Amino acid sequence: MLENCLLLSLFAKENLNSMTKRQLNLYDCLINEPSNDWDIYYWATEAKPTPEVFENDVMVMLREFTKNKKQRLRQPDLEYLFEPSR
Repeated sequence: MLENCLLLSLFAKENLNSMTKRQLNLYDCLINEPSNDWDIYYWATEAKPTPEVFENDVMVMLREFTKNKKQRLRQPDLEYLFEPSR
């Protein structure tokens, strides 16, 4: 689903390096456990309530990020495409 790819890639680019190990584990569960990718999108955009198992500080961060207060307009660059070949 393109919407989640854009949302989660931007979120990851901005947040993964500053997350604690616990938060990284919560994020891993969030992106790998739900059987329907649309659910993550609905929870992040607050179109549907988040199930208790995924209601944590990472989901709070994702919901806040989804509000796009910084006016992000595009997906992050894929730096690995620009690295010199070895």
